[in-house]
Amino acid sequence: MAQKLPDIEKQALAPIDMVRYSGASGDFNEIHTVPKVARSKGFKEPIVHGMLLMGWAADALDEWFPGRKLTKFTVRFVGMAHAGEAFVIEGILTTDNAGELQIKDASGIGKLVGSFELEEWSV
Repeated sequence: MAQKLPDIEKQALAPIDMVRYSGASGDFNEIHTVPKVARSKGFKEPIVHGMLLMGWAADALDEWFPGRKLTKFTVRFVGMAHAGEAFVIEGILTTDNAGELQIKDASGIGKLVGSFELEEWSV
């Protein structure tokens, strides 16, 4: 019964987007905004906030299932995401009320995997 959900494309984040998200989230760790600091910590470039990716995943669920209530949502971060990378959100509905999703970069490298359950649909 698995049903593939429509892919959702996310444009590359600019460095200023990372600064804005830092302000919105209150997470001012410089590994997200300052290249020199990120490199000193072992990253190739500043890394995207994990909660920003999780927010994109939640938005995807709202787009795929408007009006449905989310009863369970779990994610695991599986790769570093960087400003300048474009992303795609993919999803599969595995039952009437549950499924899996993932966020990958344009090369197909995973950044986030997750699962979700929706409240039973009633008419």
